[in-house]
Amino acid sequence: MPKGYWIAQMDVTDAEGYEAYRRANALAFSKYGGRFLVRGGASTPAEGTPRSRTVVIEFGSYETALACYHSPEYAEAKALREGRSVGELVIVEGYEG
Repeated sequence: MPKGYWIAQMDVTDAEGYEAYRRANALAFSKYGGRFLVRGGASTPAEGTPRSRTVVIEFGSYETALACYHSPEYAEAKALREGRSVGELVIVEGYEG
């Protein structure tokens, strides 16, 4: 079964408020086995206009990644992120080729 990934590119507009989101999302990620592969850090734009922050989270399966996003635990965390960042989040199925 292929793994699932959250890939997010965000611009944080309220760093202090965003910290509350980061603390709260740990509950959902722990419950659903989310593991950070990329969490900010140095990046070099190669094409297009990226956001200032890139995050990649790995889950045991695509279904688990979706379940985490739609969970009550993540809904509570997401509410803390709203209005404190702008960006894109995509949930993708990994490749097992």
